[in-house]
Amino acid sequence: MVKSIFLKAQASSLMASSVDFTTTVVLVELLKLPALLAAASGTITGGILNFIIGRHWVFNAKNGMLTKQVFRYVLVWMGNFALNFLGFAFMVKVLDLNYFFSKVFVSVIVGIFYNYYLQEKYVFK
Repeated sequence: MVKSIFLKAQASSLMASSVDFTTTVVLVELLKLPALLAAASGTITGGILNFIIGRHWVFNAKNGMLTKQVFRYVLVWMGNFALNFLGFAFMVKVLDLNYFFSKVFVSVIVGIFYNYYLQEKYVFK
């Protein structure tokens, strides 16, 4: 059961990350927005999708109180946003690494070691 939830959470994360990355790349490459603004916009878009999928499919928590889940998710998501944004900024601005590589690397680390645990134990418990 736990393995199944973990795999569903990773699938959800992959779907949300796909939307996140697509948004980031479109905003940088097509609309020529700064990478940090584009990455922040992508993170917000992916976060909204991840909540919806997490609530309805991953943790099957649609019977839980929506407002409580949204509040908890927003708290966790703010930490997620900060970790992703700061990690991305460090890799792009300080280490001068490629924005796409940086986005993928930071997202994977934060997704596995931060998001999954807090969503399972706090948001959708």
